[in-house]
This record gives sequence, C-alpha cells and structure tokens, in this order.
Amino acid sequence: MQVPAGWFLMGDDQGGNGERPAHRVFVDAFEIGTFPVTRDEYARFLAATGHAHPRDWDLPRFGAPELPVVGVSWGDALAYATWRAADEPGLRLPTEAEWERAARGGVEGRQYPWGDEIPAWVPGQGRGPLDGPWPVTLGAPTAFGIYGIGGNVHEWCADWFAAGYYATSPERGPAGPASGARRASRGGSWRHAITVSRCAARSRLDPNYRYNDYGFRLVRSAAR
Repeated sequence: MQVPAGWFLMGDDQGGNGERPAHRVFVDAFEIGTFPVTRDEYARFLAATGHAHPRDWDLPRFGAPELPVVGVSWGDALAYATWRAADEPGLRLPTEAEWERAARGGVEGRQYPWGDEIPAWVPGQGRGPLDGPWPVTLGAPTAFGIYGIGGNVHEWCADWFAAGYYATSPERGPAGPASGARRASRGGSWRHAITVSRCAARSRLDPNYRYNDYGFRLVRSAAR
C-alpha cells in the first residue's frame, strides 16, 4: 500500500523514555506490505534458498499458510528481503519512522493504529496470552489500507535501537543510529496484543534471536 510523503508527530511525551521527546518528522513516500510476510511466502524463500528454518517452524499452531511467519531473526528478515529484491528491486525492512508513519494512518495523536480503543476483532482483547498468531487478513485495515500493523506479531525494523536517539535524530528520514547492540522492532504481538501496540511504543531485541512472536513486513521507497 502507498503511504504518502509527509510530516507527522513521532514519539509520545507520555510514553517511555525511548519514546521521548515527541518530535516532528518528515518521511518520503513509500510502499508498505498490506500484510506482514506470511508463512506461505516465507516457505517459498526456504525452498528456493535452503535458508535455515525459523524457530518452531514445525509446530502446528504456527503452520497455517495464512499466518504471519514467526521465529525469524533480524538477519533472517534481511535475507528474505534481499531474496525478494532480486525480482522486486528496492524491497527492504522499514525504518522506525516509516513504520510509525504507516501505523498512525495520517491521524495525528492516535494511540493505536486502529484508533484509541481496543477493537472487538483483536483476539483476547488484551486479557491474556493466546496460543499463537491469527490470520493476516483478520480485522479492519488502517486509513492507509494496512492490516495487522500494531498487533499479531512484533515487526522487525531496519534501525539499530538507542533509547536516546529521538533527542538528536534528524527531522527528515531518520534511519536510526549508525551502530548498536539491538535492532528496533515495533507493534504488539499475539502474546500481548495490546501492551506494546501503541503507535509510538518501541521494542528492541538482539538481532540474532528468533522469538515465535516476531515477524516482519517489507517496504519500498516510492518512485520519484
């Protein structure tokens, strides 16, 4: 789906330390996957490349083709993006700024990608863990037509993570610090669909870890 270029307020002064200060950011136009990468799509990559399988690949609760792929490290996500980019040039992981711009749907101050309330379609509605992710088509799209962003799986981003980055980040196209120990991720997951699903909430993880509530979606800069 197309996300238009524009300014938006990134971060949240009422959020955690890593979300402050809220600041104006300009992001160039880009295209983003309507859905996170699915199990079916990732299976084609494995068959074509012989890449190592994700964690818990053989567990039935993660096995349906319409589920988001999980158990992938940041490096796995990057390898998939590189493979896809051979046929679809420019595909890559999103920056944190692109992800948050997409999640907010062009609506200033929105807490969650779907609004300010927990919608009825969110399984469990934050009242406890589920047994696994849900199909990527479940629920309503954002204003930009994107499904599942902010819930279902944590989504890897391209950036290195630094808690104090917002204090010094550039206004246009911030892409994170030049180095770090952990990679940034965004959005809630099936384990805790609401607690870190806010648009501004940030997470981070060792890029080598494979957790079964981590997935990703791809983006591509729009043609100029």
